[in-house]
Amino acid sequence: MGNSSNHKEALQKTEELLQSIQYGSVTLVIQDGKVVGIDKVEKIRLK
Repeated sequence: MGNSSNHKEALQKTEELLQSIQYGSVTLVIQDGKVVGIDKVEKIRLK
């Protein structure tokens, strides 16, 4: 997988995660200048 393709795939997946989360965080894991993982932590707010 080329570096450009890797970045496009990471951006697309990050956008999907951002649209699906209400509270929490999305973290990109980068090694050697390439995105190797995306962590999503979703929190639940109790009312």
